[in-house]
Amino acid sequence: MKKYFLPLAVLAVVVGFLGVGLKLDPREVPSPLIGKAAPPFSLPVLHEPAKTVSNTDLKGQVWLLNVWASWCVSCREEHPVLVELSKQKIVPIIGLNYKDQSDDARAWLKRFGDPYVMSLVDAKGKIGIDYGVYGVPETYLIDRDGVIRYKKIGPVTPDTVREKILPLVKQLKG
Repeated sequence: MKKYFLPLAVLAVVVGFLGVGLKLDPREVPSPLIGKAAPPFSLPVLHEPAKTVSNTDLKGQVWLLNVWASWCVSCREEHPVLVELSKQKIVPIIGLNYKDQSDDARAWLKRFGDPYVMSLVDAKGKIGIDYGVYGVPETYLIDRDGVIRYKKIGPVTPDTVREKILPLVKQLKG
């Protein structure tokens, strides 16, 4: 009887972990950066390549960092949501144009609208790696002190804006 107990106990633990894992949303992958200072960057601005902006330039305000690319199909899906959010002028949206051609990115924004206060160019993807980008689009909410407070993997939806982003922005601006 004892020889069956250990394998059954191990099986029960494995089934428990699988059961919990199946209930998790893969879009809500916890980021080890939540609650930590946003990784530093100094990048050229898409529409003004001679100008660079760093994350320290953005301190003192709550802002969204949206990682996007003109070649990204899911970015097209979320883009109207970002355009509408930008019209509300509740939180500035900074774009991080990821592994893209600048001419393609500018044309894409001209065609679909530009929700960004500015887009920064991460042509080689180094800053994306520092932020732990799994793929585009991804969006980060960063507080006044430069600390990451929220991360969304995948397209931002109206529900995400209404239920997660706006309440957190209100709290952080409090």
